[in-house]
Amino acid sequence: MKERILAFIHSLILYDYILFGSLFFLFILFLIIAILKHKNIIASLLWIVMAFLMISIAPIVGYKILHAYLFKNSIELISEKKLHYLDAVVVRAKLTNESKFDFKECKITANVHKGSTNKLKNFIYQFRTIQRRSIIKQNIPLGSSKNIKILIEPFHYKKRYQITLKANCK
Repeated sequence: MKERILAFIHSLILYDYILFGSLFFLFILFLIIAILKHKNIIASLLWIVMAFLMISIAPIVGYKILHAYLFKNSIELISEKKLHYLDAVVVRAKLTNESKFDFKECKITANVHKGSTNKLKNFIYQFRTIQRRSIIKQNIPLGSSKNIKILIEPFHYKKRYQITLKANCK
């Protein structure tokens, strides 16, 4: 757990520090406003609740939104093929850099879920992964695309399945 926290801290960029610093400033500001409004208990409690929401929920949501905007990418599933003589699935995809920066590295993850003809079941099945495989691609310039091939093995699932792709780039 300690290594994961340290890895997260080392992966922060300048925009993350600006976000976290401004949220901490707003937390302090909301607490000061709550102290100044001490005569009105309801208003004071409201400012305190907003301050603690600001310090607990806003960093997570802000981080997700900031990175979705700064490191925007699209990944398109081109093909998937279950191999007959080997218990494996070959997934081919195309990753496009749509952000404002060059990507140093992208972690592309292919998730295999149960499949169904029912849309509601497909929605529910996407939360339970049968198998997952990830690869890392280095140096994807601004506006360029890379073709990706992921081999998911061993793959023993015999029924209908569905593959979803996700890319986390920095």
